[in-house]
Amino acid sequence: MHPEHTSVAIVGAGPAGLLLARLLHRAGVDTVVLESRDRAYVERRQRAGILEQPTVDALRAAGAGARLDREGIEHDGIELRFGRRAHRVDFPALTGGRRVTVYAQTEVVKDLVALQLAEGGPLLFEAEVREVTGADTARPVVHYRHEGREHTLTCDYVVGCDGFHGVVRNAVPDAVRSTYERVYPYSWLGILAEAPPVYDELIYAHSERGFALASMRSPSVSRLYLQVPNGTDPADWPNERIWDELDARFALDAEPGRRLQRGPVTAKSVLPMRSHVTEPMRYGHVLLAGDAAHIVPPTGAKGLNLAAADVIVLARALAARYRDGATGLLDAYSDTCLRRVWRAEHFSYFMTTTLHTDPGQSAFDTRLQLAQLERVANSTHAAAELAENYTGLPIPD
Repeated sequence: MHPEHTSVAIVGAGPAGLLLARLLHRAGVDTVVLESRDRAYVERRQRAGILEQPTVDALRAAGAGARLDREGIEHDGIELRFGRRAHRVDFPALTGGRRVTVYAQTEVVKDLVALQLAEGGPLLFEAEVREVTGADTARPVVHYRHEGREHTLTCDYVVGCDGFHGVVRNAVPDAVRSTYERVYPYSWLGILAEAPPVYDELIYAHSERGFALASMRSPSVSRLYLQVPNGTDPADWPNERIWDELDARFALDAEPGRRLQRGPVTAKSVLPMRSHVTEPMRYGHVLLAGDAAHIVPPTGAKGLNLAAADVIVLARALAARYRDGATGLLDAYSDTCLRRVWRAEHFSYFMTTTLHTDPGQSAFDTRLQLAQLERVANSTHAAAELAENYTGLPIPD
């Protein structure tokens, strides 16, 4: 129940930690996963729902693709709305056949938790990691509390998949750690509603009233977002006000009076918007992955997918280390991932700043946004750039 040593200690049982554990299990590398929350909380934590093709491929390769293939909804594009007009970006036509899949993070986590408990190494819920010591030694130690008792776990490597507020990144000394951050002057008010999506694909809307996004979780559940000021209290937005504002921001001259399908709102929350990168992603025998190393605004649908890319690269590197003692991939882990991270940061920044309206934004700034959206609508090259980034850039092999 409480092993004293493992090859790789993974802190955090979100998609990144669980996928890494699964990939390493398949490569014959021992792991222990420690998660501070209980299983119910982890499996119902609402986050992203758009999977890039490389993420889907990795889940299938890990043996976690059966329900994804049955219930996931493939999307061949997105719709951009601006100036009360609509333009569709056709992903397969612009990328040589790539697409994305709608499958909620909650379902990814449920699938990976079930596999880990059935076949993998120990997965301890409600195991609070207090500290990681010896990061720059060959035997780092994870200190954690579980079931009312203090425990230690020695390992060859510690991987921090415990998010932005996790403790593993604190094992990297401030003297060698650089952080880069941007905080945006708006947030998203998001709802889950028991209402069938009216549209077949995601809609990103730029309007004078602010940004809006129509997404989905299933054929009967809609996921919808509104741009709101920072500090917004969800209680100030009754359901009817939310639906009316969504209809106003999605309005098209070609579809006067068309409304979203309305239904019971089952969840409502406000999501702040920020970009954040921590460098390097490795210090000694401690490695960071996912939100522990980087945050992106959700506009580009990159958060879960960047985390998956990190652990795919890391799993290959650790497998090579234990298979034949080769450390080249492991030594290159941080640089390899950061090149892709910064590309995703730029794309997420582009989508966010092009589609949202800053408080006090001038008419000149708005015209620049509309000019950029017009270019995407009328230039194959600009549309292809968006489509290639949205569907996912290749993961370095």
